[in-house]
Amino acid sequence: MRIFYGAGHEQFKPSELLRHAQLADEAGFDGIACSDHFQPWWEPGESGHAWPWLGAVGATTSRAAIGTAVTPAVKRYHPALVAQAFATLEEMFPRRVFLGFGSGESLNESPLGCDWPDGEEQLEMMDEALDMIRRLWNGETVETGSKHFETKNAKLHTRPLEPPPLYVSAFHDGAAKVAANYADGLWTLGDPEQAPKTIETYKGEGGKGASVLQALMSWAETDDAALEGARNWKGAQPPEYYVADWHHPEKMYEHSEDAISDDDFRQKAIISADPHEHVERLKQLVEMGATTIAVMNCSGADPEGAIRLYGEQVLPALR
Repeated sequence: MRIFYGAGHEQFKPSELLRHAQLADEAGFDGIACSDHFQPWWEPGESGHAWPWLGAVGATTSRAAIGTAVTPAVKRYHPALVAQAFATLEEMFPRRVFLGFGSGESLNESPLGCDWPDGEEQLEMMDEALDMIRRLWNGETVETGSKHFETKNAKLHTRPLEPPPLYVSAFHDGAAKVAANYADGLWTLGDPEQAPKTIETYKGEGGKGASVLQALMSWAETDDAALEGARNWKGAQPPEYYVADWHHPEKMYEHSEDAISDDDFRQKAIISADPHEHVERLKQLVEMGATTIAVMNCSGADPEGAIRLYGEQVLPALR
């Protein structure tokens, strides 16, 4: 069982987040996974760029795996650029890098001029992008690209000895089937209604490797402080944000406050001052089929205290 630390660029400045990652490495987390967003889910928020930040993490830590949760290729990134970025990271930090890849959200693509596609086209783009990334990592020259991603003899001239692990994000059957064709593992939310079915579909289509289940957590000295410290993350909860054209952070947060009660939020995220509650909730992810747990630290009240608590009490109990 591996346990990854989740670093939210939406909530903390990249300099703060770098300190958190260093502490997480020292605390014993097996990996550090960061969000890859152009905008936060709420306003005001933060939006540091994931890729240079990962280089800084790799250079200032020595043990934990590093990667994204997750990176898309839609408008913001061309898949050839994604392939180059993570080949570069893997060459510098061999056997420590992974790429988490997903279909993306309008939140991060529409500000760059994207006309947000429907669900069928999102899956089509995801399939094309993953195929191109795999081909480039394998040393191929991609002469003309694909329907959505054109190339003219694209080739990676610097490649690592081995490509990094590729974990593909999926929340429903269509994405799970695409993931099975390309991934070294599946990445999905730790939702008891959705996760087991998605894992089953992925494996049924021939998917192999890790099952990474992601959870949000917030710790503070009191339950109320833990809730208030994580409240902004309500803005990431409505499922429509992951498929429909929502890209105004302020409006998204207003909608999420109306749509999701505090009690609902406590069900979706681990929000507690009690370390035993964190342990028990995370054990449920193992029961759902997780081989890796990715825990996003949403502890706005005391993020460094949450890291220390996990290192001293939660990680040892889970292991």
